[in-house]
Amino acid sequence: MSAVTIRNLPEEVHRALKDRAARHGRSTEAEIREILQAAVRPPERVKVGSALAAFGRRFNGIEFEPMRASDPAEPASFE
Repeated sequence: MSAVTIRNLPEEVHRALKDRAARHGRSTEAEIREILQAAVRPPERVKVGSALAAFGRRFNGIEFEPMRASDPAEPASFE
């Protein structure tokens, strides 16, 4: 796992991080990790399944009847 050193962090920023960590019941280091993870991996990422489900809900569900040809398919000819 990587380590990062932050130099010249203003004291008021460090104090604010410590207060925020205490409010969330975490160490300052854990709070900084959470902030960085949220910054680079936002929870708003849309997953394909979620997007399709939301699309279906917008139209109160989508129902369809499978359509099949009554005639059998002709085999492919490669000649």
